[in-house]
Amino acid sequence: MARTQKNKATAHHLGLLKARLAKLRRELITPKGGSGGGTGEGFDVAKTGDARVGFVGFPSVGKSTLLSNLAGVYSEVAAYEFTTLTTVPGVIRYKGAKIQLLDLPGIIEGAKDGKGRVARTCNLILIVLDVLKPLLHKKLIEHELEGFGIRHPPTCTLSFSLQCAQSELDAETVKSILAEYKIHNADITLRSDSTADDLIDVVEGNRVYIPCIYVLNKIDQISIEELDIIYKVPHTVPISAHHRWNFDDLLERMWDYLRLVLFGKVNYTKPKGQLPDYTSPVVLPNERTSVEDFCMKIHKTSSKNLSSDALVWGSSVKHNPQKVGKDHVMEDEDVIQLVKK
Repeated sequence: MARTQKNKATAHHLGLLKARLAKLRRELITPKGGSGGGTGEGFDVAKTGDARVGFVGFPSVGKSTLLSNLAGVYSEVAAYEFTTLTTVPGVIRYKGAKIQLLDLPGIIEGAKDGKGRVARTCNLILIVLDVLKPLLHKKLIEHELEGFGIRHPPTCTLSFSLQCAQSELDAETVKSILAEYKIHNADITLRSDSTADDLIDVVEGNRVYIPCIYVLNKIDQISIEELDIIYKVPHTVPISAHHRWNFDDLLERMWDYLRLVLFGKVNYTKPKGQLPDYTSPVVLPNERTSVEDFCMKIHKTSSKNLSSDALVWGSSVKHNPQKVGKDHVMEDEDVIQLVKK
């Protein structure tokens, strides 16, 4: 591929090579079957809580310090590189949600060939960068993440119709890529100027699309003028893990990103004859925000012990309070009082 000159005449050939390469990479991403199991080396961490956030970055950028100060978990910290050799988990509670934090081993070129797959299981990825080092690290890390199947969402689906001009893909190139996957009858829709890689990602179907925040660490070593420039970069939060600077902004940004993809509503309980308990909200996932889902979140037997009605205060009802059934869908920050049989 590197020796092939890129033009319209070679696009068909390059598309075919990319498809074959993607199939080989899939074998690396997909865990091998069998009873051997392997040693794991600490990379398999049980998923707990409402969400999982992974810290990814080059060695010695401050991931371990960030985890230690955020979650109070000791992850070995030193001034030399490659200190963290296994995945280190920690847990924080923020606005009622239990969020698992993972300090992943330092990403280096080649990590995509075997390690770092646990990042695919995260709901949010924090790419931790040293503010003093060039942003070339950002491109290298993104390349490694793409290597084990983490992507920005593609803008094409299976059904061939051109909704805009294409600079790379044509009918013949699309046919050759699909033929590599033994697909001879399909509908392709291209909603933007897509590449062969975009088409391959859709056909493979094993890519994961995870939101990302760029965390620029060590801002205590730069000037105020430089910090003002960094603040204007989208999807970026500058911090100092050592001095615990700007942690509030980081946690709030994490919460905003997680709510977009994971959390649907935050609701509060109200014991009978008492004020609502705003200190322990119940976080419900997207598409599961009914009264019955609320009961299941508290305890699996709560729904069985609940009478046909519950009392709800908030924007989801016309009157405060209002009796609702188990199928009632609650809105954000509703207050609910469960009525037992």
